[in-house]
Amino acid sequence: MFSKSSWQHLRIPFSFFLMPVYLFALAISENVNITYALLVFISLHIFLYPASNGYNSYFDRDEKSIGGLKNPPKVKKGLYYLTLLFDVIALLIGCFNWGFMALLFIYGLVSKAYSHPSIRIKKYPYGSWFIIGLFQGAFTFFMAYIGINNVDFSSILSLEIITPAFLTSLMLWGSYPMTQIYQHEEDRRRGDITLSIKLGIRGTFYFTMTMFTIASLCFAWYFTSFYDLQMAFIYLLSMSPVVLFFFYWLNKVVKATTNANFDNTMRLNAISAFCLNGFFIYLFLSH
Repeated sequence: MFSKSSWQHLRIPFSFFLMPVYLFALAISENVNITYALLVFISLHIFLYPASNGYNSYFDRDEKSIGGLKNPPKVKKGLYYLTLLFDVIALLIGCFNWGFMALLFIYGLVSKAYSHPSIRIKKYPYGSWFIIGLFQGAFTFFMAYIGINNVDFSSILSLEIITPAFLTSLMLWGSYPMTQIYQHEEDRRRGDITLSIKLGIRGTFYFTMTMFTIASLCFAWYFTSFYDLQMAFIYLLSMSPVVLFFFYWLNKVVKATTNANFDNTMRLNAISAFCLNGFFIYLFLSH
């Protein structure tokens, strides 16, 4: 019923890069139910995120590389209906908790507003940066926590939950412009002036470096305050491969801006995801 290209545009493997937020929420959860945790994971990473990816692809109609697809195939009408189907399935899976289901629905609406031409949040450099960081960070953290623990909204109104939630947004506010750095030409063609375009290629690196430093210090404070100094040290150590590759890549970009390309962006995303996912799994198993 749906073409191969439509399934490709869902970019389901790309959900791996968004997994740290789910794993962080899982790691700090005190009432983990394996069934609920699995349902939350499936609804988010197998259906909701791919639906957002596909919907974005449908309206962008990129001709050059996009996140998770170096050579994206041409978009077909079936992709639009496939994304809506995936949204519905995500909601059905999430119906075990009405709060979780409501947040899934809101996330889906915001992701559509990000791409749809009548609103297109994506074309506003500062607004899109803030909204993506907020919704893929703190909002998703709250959503995952509510679903994993099968609790209501009142359960997230504590510093123990709010603090790590907004730390995830801080991390994303720093990293998001880096995901746009190889798409300047394509974004300009559509009239989307992203934050990365505003900052420039080198400016994007310096912005991310500054935000990453601030985020790392905040995470170190969080783990020292809510866990212990050893956990803060393990976190910083786990992020060292990300820092090393970042400066290696920056050095290459200083020599030639053509190195700010799709391949290097995906390498940074992959290293970051592996390091964060590994750390949060360790945190979960440790506590």
